[in-house]
Amino acid sequence: MSNPQQLRYSKEHEWLTAAEDGVSTVGITEFAANALGDVVYVQLPEVGDTVAAGETCGELESTKSVSDLYAPVSGEVTAVNQDVADDPSLVNTAPFEGGWLFKVRVSDEPGDLLSADEYTEFAGN
Repeated sequence: MSNPQQLRYSKEHEWLTAAEDGVSTVGITEFAANALGDVVYVQLPEVGDTVAAGETCGELESTKSVSDLYAPVSGEVTAVNQDVADDPSLVNTAPFEGGWLFKVRVSDEPGDLLSADEYTEFAGN
């Protein structure tokens, strides 16, 4: 399993792109998607919602369990991935591409986000 080098990662297994015009894209890692199993439902924040780093902002339901979705940064949600809402299996099949979850205009970023190598070591994969 390889974690894209250009992304940053949270210890809750979310990934985050570098901000473009202040907006970053958020998803869950391949490690998290594999641990969840087949994702069958996603509850995402709404456009306009404010999310806080480290706080829950949605849910991912799989055939095995329900897991909280955590915001890796604080800010305002600017977009949600309707494709994932319509087809939650994208989280499993393309966690770093089509399976992204939401976009956020970053207002605050915690200092504990991990590089790809740090996340790989943290996740033990």
